[in-house]
Amino acid sequence: MTTKINYSDHNYYTNRELSWLAFNDRVLEEARDKTNPLLERLKFLSITQSNLDEFFSVRVASLTKLAAVNYPKPDASGMTAEEQLLAVNKSAHQMFIKQYNTLNRSLLPALAQQNIHLLKPDELTPDQLRFIKDYFHDTLYPVLTPTADDSSRPFPFIANDALNLAIQLNKDKTRYYATLQIPDNLPRLIKLPGAENDFILVEDVIKPFLGQLFVNYTVKEAAVFRVIRDLDLDVAEEDTSDLLKEVQQQLKLREQGSVIRLEVESTISKKLLKRLGKELNLKDYAVYEVNGPIDLTVLSKLASQVTNHADLSYKPFTAYQPTSLTGGHNIFEAIRRHDRFLQHPYDKFDPVIEFIRQSAMDPGVLAIKMTLYRVSGDSPIIAYLGRAAQNGKQVTVLVEVKARFDEQNNVHWAKQLEKMGCHVIYGLIGLKTHCKLTLVVRREQGVIRRYMHMATGNYNDVTARFYTDMGLFTVNADMGIDATNIFNMLSGYSEPPYFHQLHISPHGIRDFINDKLTQATEMAKAGKKVRIRMKMNSLSDQSMIAHLYKASHAGVKISLLIRGICCLKTGIPDVSDNITVHSIVGRFLEHSRVFIFNLDGQETVYLSSADLMTRNLNRRVELLFPINDPQIKKRVLTIYKVMWNDNVKTRVLQPDDTFKHVDRRGHVALDAQAYFADLASVHAKADKAAAEMAKPTEFQPMLSPENQPNPLNYDDGSDPH
Repeated sequence: MTTKINYSDHNYYTNRELSWLAFNDRVLEEARDKTNPLLERLKFLSITQSNLDEFFSVRVASLTKLAAVNYPKPDASGMTAEEQLLAVNKSAHQMFIKQYNTLNRSLLPALAQQNIHLLKPDELTPDQLRFIKDYFHDTLYPVLTPTADDSSRPFPFIANDALNLAIQLNKDKTRYYATLQIPDNLPRLIKLPGAENDFILVEDVIKPFLGQLFVNYTVKEAAVFRVIRDLDLDVAEEDTSDLLKEVQQQLKLREQGSVIRLEVESTISKKLLKRLGKELNLKDYAVYEVNGPIDLTVLSKLASQVTNHADLSYKPFTAYQPTSLTGGHNIFEAIRRHDRFLQHPYDKFDPVIEFIRQSAMDPGVLAIKMTLYRVSGDSPIIAYLGRAAQNGKQVTVLVEVKARFDEQNNVHWAKQLEKMGCHVIYGLIGLKTHCKLTLVVRREQGVIRRYMHMATGNYNDVTARFYTDMGLFTVNADMGIDATNIFNMLSGYSEPPYFHQLHISPHGIRDFINDKLTQATEMAKAGKKVRIRMKMNSLSDQSMIAHLYKASHAGVKISLLIRGICCLKTGIPDVSDNITVHSIVGRFLEHSRVFIFNLDGQETVYLSSADLMTRNLNRRVELLFPINDPQIKKRVLTIYKVMWNDNVKTRVLQPDDTFKHVDRRGHVALDAQAYFADLASVHAKADKAAAEMAKPTEFQPMLSPENQPNPLNYDDGSDPH
């Protein structure tokens, strides 16, 4: 009798939060990797800190609230909220130790060898001491405001992420306490005179002169601390008429969220630490004593201010831009000839901006419709949309004002767009609009055509330089109809009965992938060759993982490229022994989502804005779209193949939930991101040379390393000729 497999067994799932911490540990490995340029290692360590801060302010905050009400329902791995909270803090404490060991034992000594120093007051030269004394009196003293903490003056409110000093004072054998917020509108990192790369932190400038703020008192102790608060928005969406005001109100309330974590210098006395913990109402596990500077995000500022050390950063590369997608050419004509594909950051983001620019200026364009989830602080896209409205185009922009940590920026742009004459909408009640979609309606010789851009990443010209994403320009008629229906759905009450080629969440992407997995499972049972390849940021949806397990059990070979969270376990006999998971963490943040289905020789390729997470599949408007052009399909498949064969930045998920580097003994090293960057530079150089000679470009394929995939062939949907 065959035993029925329970694909929902808790033992088959990894806890989401612990999986995220494992991802952040892979980022930390990059800070520890001596083959990375030294200043880039500093940036990786800084990233681990900013990652942790966001993780605590949202995910740990949520667990804290659930644990406080004894929420009984376990997660897919069988852990209650309280169990998760304890396990997460235990793991995070270990990560903090590892972070500061990396800084103190590896990075600071390596910086010193390059004559780059982060100094303490007792390490300064006489000239440097005079400099910090003057800096304290002239710049800091006028803005510092100490706050007493006694029976008549209660413990002050401590702002999220602000640096503070906890101070113990003595006078006439009596102990007093005070706090001092370190100004965040002045540089934290101060360049010192006398050496090219000598720096000091502002808190280390303040400490030696604290006595001048407390005349007639003796400063017995001063320790830097900061708190991370609950920053999750709780927006009621009964209707969207006042959504903008609701978000703005919640942004103000966010600053008052409960404290989730306290970081403090390990030199603090037990008495002062106990007092802080009591005043902030924290449990012991939420207190983090660290051996070094509080808030390691300052290290990215240090890396950016070091001079004359280009050799300590990544070698620059030249991103490629097809000639036909530049400002001197008609972009609509180029898209009409055939679909166009971009792989950022190796291909420039400029064609996307140029598409909006030409749409704003072109007399034939009637309407522009666009979704905006995250845009840069000084977005050229916003300016061109405004200009389009002023030029008489009908401009409709969906601005997602609930995009986490971009709410304030998006509220600002929503108001600006409205002032410029654009019609701004805020999406559907209860759903975030996360899809990346632009539709341009153009009249051409009496015919209406719909031009589209769809992408895996945001319309953000800044992050496009260091996020890997993919985008497609097309004039496909069926997709154009689908896109029109999507915007009608977002702006009104339209509910399209079906879509021709596009697949939309909520639910549509889940249904589509489930159908593909069911087909694959049945074909595998029938003895046919079936292979599924996917790339995403995160995989956490329990139902989707169960479906992958069923397909694996039937014999479907499944390859998954997952940058971050992965709640699926590999190596479970008869359940996941046909599933392999790779994770690439490197110079660029892997952000594209790719879904490839090879069912008995019939291979289809899709790109998407969605990860396989419950929120993306059920509670967001997401987009999954096909790659129909044979040459572009070939290119995407080659990109996936190169990434799968990466043996430098790839870690492979083991059955014990750990990630291990690929064993590349006997193989030539292949760093996929470096490979794509080098290839882009080669093609950009070839284009430049061809332009100078006024001859058509004949790309010579770059020779790939031995035993590795062939190089990308740019003679596809991105070929300018």
